[in-house]
Amino acid sequence: MVRTVRPSDADRLRAKPLSVPFNMVLVEPEIPPNTGNIARLCAATATPLHLVGALGFSVDEKAVRRAGLDYWHLVQVHRHLDIEHFRHAHPGSRCVLLSAKANRSYLDAEFRAGDALVFGRESVGLPEDWLLDHEDDVYGIPTLGGVRSLNLANAAGIVLYEALRQVGALSAVFRG
Repeated sequence: MVRTVRPSDADRLRAKPLSVPFNMVLVEPEIPPNTGNIARLCAATATPLHLVGALGFSVDEKAVRRAGLDYWHLVQVHRHLDIEHFRHAHPGSRCVLLSAKANRSYLDAEFRAGDALVFGRESVGLPEDWLLDHEDDVYGIPTLGGVRSLNLANAAGIVLYEALRQVGALSAVFRG
């Protein structure tokens, strides 16, 4: 009989957390599973999660447990009334706006530790006036097929891991 040896949780590929982490900012998220997946991404990368404005769902303990968000307790979750409240709380964070309406690829962005990666609502994205007022800070993910945009959670993962790669956070990996 052949036994499969499963590595313990302590024996996974790891990297050291950043001393100045990125900030994942979701503006008025509407779909609980997207926010749950992004919360797990944040837990895996030691990235604070900022929820801005009205949410399309509850994040109380009962709702989180019911949605199966078993990593919620590992995430630094911050609530903000609006984007100005976030900016006031994090004056050193440069806001990098992510939008399907961007003219430049996220691969052209020069990410810096501490940047705020700002994503809009699933249905409409970020407000048009933000995109116009900050067009030098707007990036998107190119698609090859005919879809309008990527799923919010997928987009957040793609951009965050590219940002982590650019600042060298994934260079020194270890098993642990």
